Amino acid sequence: MAKRIATDGAPAAIGPYSQAIKVGKTLYVSGMMPIDPETGAFAGTTIEAQAEQIMKNIGSVLREAGFGFQDVVKATCFLSDMNDFAKFNEVYAGYFVSLPARSCVAVRQIPKGALAEIEVIAVKEQ
Repeated sequence: MAKRIATDGAPAAIGPYSQAIKVGKTLYVSGMMPIDPETGAFAGTTIEAQAEQIMKNIGSVLREAGFGFQDVVKATCFLSDMNDFAKFNEVYAGYFVSLPARSCVAVRQIPKGALAEIEVIAVKEQ
């Protein structure tokens, strides 16, 4: 049975979806934006600042569900500008040390004008 996961440590959904859904040992985390949940505003205007906030938001959702970054098996990353790829990777590498499978693509536009968005899938072995 699917269980909806929600935490105040990450921004609330901006549409008809959940922050995450847990099914058995698998957690599906919706695309996280660089929004500071305390202020409701973007956490900076650089790719580094926004990527850092996205990681904090993902971490909050993972923790709420009893998971951690080490449990992530797949990440899908969206960038508004592929020229930000190297700087984005610097932040990403500090969190995803287990090197999950990943896709990273540039898209025309991310909601609210964000520079990046990341969704992940995590699995608990136990």
